[in-house]
Amino acid sequence: MASQDEQDSRISKISSAIRVIPDFPKPGIMFQDITTLLLDTKAFRDTIDLFVERYTGKDISVVAGVEARGFIFGPPIALAIGAKFVPMRKPNKLPGEVISEEYSLEYGTDKMEMHVGAVQAGERALIVDDLVATGGTLCAAVRLLEHVGVHVVECACVIELPELKGRERLGDTPVFVLVSSSI
Repeated sequence: MASQDEQDSRISKISSAIRVIPDFPKPGIMFQDITTLLLDTKAFRDTIDLFVERYTGKDISVVAGVEARGFIFGPPIALAIGAKFVPMRKPNKLPGEVISEEYSLEYGTDKMEMHVGAVQAGERALIVDDLVATGGTLCAAVRLLEHVGVHVVECACVIELPELKGRERLGDTPVFVLVSSSI
């Protein structure tokens, strides 16, 4: 495990590698752009390494990645800790039989889907996404996994926008983030 000083310097490097784009996709939004983090191989590796260090030895058998950016961070974490990767997708993106969970958006609703049989009751899961904002998507992912008897160990995100109170919405589900950002 990294020393506290090394860990702090890695988090600082990760934070500085994330570009903030004002007024995207609409006025008033400060978009947290992780594509610049992905271009910085050291910061990207440090991001994965920090998650792997946290979850190694935690008996996690499933890493569930939330579409779409959870698909970037989830697979390397899953491989490194010896877990399977399960994609959690928007409607009508997965072939075959799926189970779904509806969740509320600012205006309307959406659904998250997962293949039937991708996870088994009693498994221990980590949910991965790039960002926790209002928490709606992560809450749907938690409910979807818990519905089939999976224990959600934690949600792991690169960035948190604490002003939007997503962590509170997740209730008792632990949330681990690397970078806290203001909106």
